[in-house]
Amino acid sequence: MDHTPSRIPANTGAPRRSVCLGRRAVAVAAVALTVIAAACSGDRSGRSEDLTGTTVTLLTHDSFYLSPETFEAFTLQTGIEVEQLASGDAGALVAQACLTAGEPLGDVLFGIDNTFLQRGLDCGMFEPHESPGLAAVPDHFELDAEHRVTPVDFGDVCLNYWVDAFGDPLPPPSSLDDLIDPAYADMLVVQSPETSSPGLAFLLATIARYGDGWEDYWTALRDNGVSVTAGWEDAYYGEFTAGGGDRPIVVSYASSPPAEVIYADPPVEEPPTGVVTASCYRQIEFAGVLAGAGNPGGARALIDFMLTETFQNDVPLNMFVFPVIDSATLPPEFVAHAQIAEDPFMLDPAEVEAQRNGWTDRWVEIVLR
Repeated sequence: MDHTPSRIPANTGAPRRSVCLGRRAVAVAAVALTVIAAACSGDRSGRSEDLTGTTVTLLTHDSFYLSPETFEAFTLQTGIEVEQLASGDAGALVAQACLTAGEPLGDVLFGIDNTFLQRGLDCGMFEPHESPGLAAVPDHFELDAEHRVTPVDFGDVCLNYWVDAFGDPLPPPSSLDDLIDPAYADMLVVQSPETSSPGLAFLLATIARYGDGWEDYWTALRDNGVSVTAGWEDAYYGEFTAGGGDRPIVVSYASSPPAEVIYADPPVEEPPTGVVTASCYRQIEFAGVLAGAGNPGGARALIDFMLTETFQNDVPLNMFVFPVIDSATLPPEFVAHAQIAEDPFMLDPAEVEAQRNGWTDRWVEIVLR
């Protein structure tokens, strides 16, 4: 899921002052980052007999970040250090891994989501691994029956709205249909699906909702004054009300309201934004053992660790996505303010891979002509 940067702050709705932005900058600058030094002592009873090295290399997108203590726990358990290599956004990460399939730059890849999943499976970059931790993961997160990838987290790309901009007589939008109503003219800002992960997810949501009628829908959005930016920050902190803009509806994330509360200065009890849950497209993020990995045993151990509560509980406040195991504990701000879609839009990864370029090209012709 490319919290990039699009995808995330890009994947949060947090204000610019968010420490997450600084962490991402560090990730971008550090092409090779040793996340945690080897532990010099501790219980290593969990070490597997087939571990073939004391370091496992984790390939990620630039938006990946966890608390150092989380990987320290893995090191204490296994004696293995984690070295992170950040490789741009999710699309760039997958493209690079496909080019090096069979001779990978690392052992594990984290960050391929369901919009790029089929590409990764088709190029043979993964080898199967069925983690025992999958027993705690709901079946609907598992999109590959061969277990070449393991679901780790998920996020919903949704319409967000500025609460104070709506009320009597105009309520906030409740569906995608509302956006083409003249009453909501000139209120919406979206990101381009050519350059932005949430922009692509929103396009896919409209295709999932309207089928062959998606082109007519976007023609209507264009005629109703939709504005388009290159990325998430330009939309959220530029044209959307949160950044001083004059548009009260934006494509963002289900996690944006809790982020607004967490990073508010001065503090607030309620987020200034709401989520249109009927508009959400679900992005599931996966990890996989790379075919030809130098330390396949360590890679499998790391993926197993990603499905533990230690790892899963650390995900929300660092990457503003949601854990996939049922026993994970959400931060209180997520419990109070996150709005998760009960029936989010999703398309088959194979269909997305086959149609993505054609859909985005046609979108450009309709919206940016």
